[in-house]
Amino acid sequence: MTGGLLAWGCGSDGAAVDLSNPLIDPDDGPAGVPDGECEVPAQARPADASNPTTVVGDGSPQSCVADAFVEAVARGGVITFDCGPEPTTIELDRPAKVFNDTGPEIVIDGGGLVTLSGGGSTRILYMNTCDEAQVWTTPHCDNQDHPNLTVQNISFANGNAKGEGNGDGLTDGGGAIWVRGGRFRLINTRFFNNVCDDVGPDVGGAVRVFSQYDGEPVYVVNTTFGGADGFGNTCSNGGGVSSIGVSWSIYNSVFSHNRAIGHGSNPAQPGTPGGGSGGAIYNDGARMTLSICGSTIEHNEVNSHGSAIFFVSNDHTGDIRIDRSRITNNVGGTWYPTYPQISNHDDTPIVVTDSLIE
Repeated sequence: MTGGLLAWGCGSDGAAVDLSNPLIDPDDGPAGVPDGECEVPAQARPADASNPTTVVGDGSPQSCVADAFVEAVARGGVITFDCGPEPTTIELDRPAKVFNDTGPEIVIDGGGLVTLSGGGSTRILYMNTCDEAQVWTTPHCDNQDHPNLTVQNISFANGNAKGEGNGDGLTDGGGAIWVRGGRFRLINTRFFNNVCDDVGPDVGGAVRVFSQYDGEPVYVVNTTFGGADGFGNTCSNGGGVSSIGVSWSIYNSVFSHNRAIGHGSNPAQPGTPGGGSGGAIYNDGARMTLSICGSTIEHNEVNSHGSAIFFVSNDHTGDIRIDRSRITNNVGGTWYPTYPQISNHDDTPIVVTDSLIE
């Protein structure tokens, strides 16, 4: 088993997996690649959660309820949990939403014991610096340095963003998490069975991200998307992560058994709804880079392009760097000009070191 995931209750026949119970065993070790070879830069290391603004729960699982978590996120600051010594699942009936004037630093730390579940009916977490309802704090909402959101030591399961969008591509996708603006990091997190719309040319991701401050990357560290048969995330594009105009730096992480199930690509081919690209990772837009180090991308599936990675820069800038990683056994798709399982423009530089791609 890759990434230390407990794969109970899932079968290779694709039967539904019961995620109503906690998924994290406290003795199961970190998510992602526990013995990953890549050193993580200082700006991508865990945030200090030793002095929380809000503690969700009073020591019992029964005290860790959705309302308490949603209210804690609305207040901002550093959020931790006290749900007892055993793994606990908190099932939400609506997304927790970040207010842009409650930071600038916002940390959600599950202590390795908490799973946030959308119950198969709702997205789990939302941050949008350009959403007036979440408070505008600058005149340049698409490029502001706050909030600085860190999500760490926690799992996201059964999020569902189907029908959340308004057709402009800007609020579509993000079955578990949707982010626009500020800064965003994922550290020691897990994503299981999160979904968004099945078809569409520009919708995707268990995690969907837009316009990070000054083009700085989203950091993904020791994180698992899927990890075993029956636990993968599914969307029209980008089964794991999806973005427009956003750079990513991914360290010691696992993407497996995720699926991009749309068909017709982007832009949608005549007579098709579009989608089906980027089994694990979908990057579209301009001025972006993708860096992957010490990570495993395997057993992801697509209907259109990029069974592992889809990377299309509209202005033909940016590059892909893959170091000490393994990209194997991803299935489906066409258009692989340089490396199998990676779809990109012919002029996109791809630098591969000490890695297996086959």
